[in-house]
Amino acid sequence: MKMKVLLIGGTSSLAISLKPVLAGFCDVITAGRKDCNVYFNLTDPIEKMILPENIDTIIHTAAHLGGKSEQELFDAENVNVLGTLKLAQVAMRLNVRHFILISSIFSTLKENHSLYNIYALSKKHSEEIANIVLKNKIQLTILRPSQIYGDTDLFRINQPFFYSIVDKAERGEDIHLYGSNDARRNYIHIDDLVHIISETVKHKIEGVFACMNPKDVKYSQIAHAAIAAFESSSSVQFLKDKADIPNNVFDKEESLYKIINFFPQVSIDEGMRKIARYRRSLR
Repeated sequence: MKMKVLLIGGTSSLAISLKPVLAGFCDVITAGRKDCNVYFNLTDPIEKMILPENIDTIIHTAAHLGGKSEQELFDAENVNVLGTLKLAQVAMRLNVRHFILISSIFSTLKENHSLYNIYALSKKHSEEIANIVLKNKIQLTILRPSQIYGDTDLFRINQPFFYSIVDKAERGEDIHLYGSNDARRNYIHIDDLVHIISETVKHKIEGVFACMNPKDVKYSQIAHAAIAAFESSSSVQFLKDKADIPNNVFDKEESLYKIINFFPQVSIDEGMRKIARYRRSLR
């Protein structure tokens, strides 16, 4: 009998990409506010949270990106933290065996970091609340992806600057980078991430793990990779009269990759070629 996997946030960019991979070896049920098998809203009272029984694994992909307004601060905590608390309690009630929380590497940011915000804080809180509720009761896995991208525009809302570089390269426009610091980032391609998650499901791996590309990249590398992929006439220019863009990289942690015997395969050069091939296929 196939294991049953419930995807919370079934219309999220990650869940849309993950579902067909999981469907190769699981019965997949999606849950969310619209266009899913089951209606589910993380902001509902817990007594209204009705989920199917006999679920083996819950994968929690839903999240609020936050913002700066009072309402956005509230919504981020309400969805990411209180929503996770209620979902964990429902999982306990249903005797779910494995709970996978998709967090973010941003949850490890310190308060003095320039990119620390309500998203990072609420993701950290969601990890802590899941651990409090589920530790020693249900197998708990917390995965912390770095910045996610893919061939389609599914992840554009999360990575607007990344995709603006791609767009400019495709159009042959010059790519401008602020300041003189060639800022470093870490991007993981969705193909690699869904493989990592599916292996985590298959082998019922428990623990807290970073999910990053083994290699950081500079913005100029991203730009030149895009230019090469689109065979573009764009150039890369640093606007040194503008404020520097800070680096945002993290300590590498590869323990999960060693357990599943898989390391991310898609380099930024190959990732850009994949995007270019996809866009050309639409013409």
